[in-house]
Amino acid sequence: MIFDLAKDKEVNETYKLMAQTIIPRPIAWVVTEDEGIINIAPFSYFIGLSSAPASVLISVGHKADGTPKDTLANIRKNQKCTICMVEEKDLEKMHFSSKDLDKEVSEAEVFSIETETLVEGYPPMIKGVPTAYFCELNQEIDLGGGSTIPLVLNVKQIFVGEEVITDKERLTISFDPVARIGKSYAFLGDEIEAPVIP
Repeated sequence: MIFDLAKDKEVNETYKLMAQTIIPRPIAWVVTEDEGIINIAPFSYFIGLSSAPASVLISVGHKADGTPKDTLANIRKNQKCTICMVEEKDLEKMHFSSKDLDKEVSEAEVFSIETETLVEGYPPMIKGVPTAYFCELNQEIDLGGGSTIPLVLNVKQIFVGEEVITDKERLTISFDPVARIGKSYAFLGDEIEAPVIP
């Protein structure tokens, strides 16, 4: 079955097609800050772009009234964010933090999400996460009038929890992040060893 997106421009249908077929997707639990208010929100359109320079991409949409989501507004204003990865223990709070709140209201307070400042000059990270990326805005990408704005972010520092480093000499890291599949969440499950290429 072919879906011609040039003919069928129903945004919701296109989202359903992509969100349920580009899977699994890691979740960027993004922390931004403005005038002392900590904003926390999850985004599943999130990928690593490059390790040299270290960079990632997240796509951030707009609110129902057409104004930028607080994450987008804060990154535009302050040029920085902290991206945290999510494990099972934080799944519920992460999901709750997707709720639209007034800009003056912090998800950290409403949903009792603990944060801590490890890197000065950046928004705090969520306490207890396995890894976090301290990022600066590189550029926005114009998709030609779309309501979703891809942001290229340069990663300046990375936090990795001691508990997920399995081999310090080889820098081997292992944890089970929450992934998005359609409307649901999932875990990666069993690792499969890569076959030897003949």
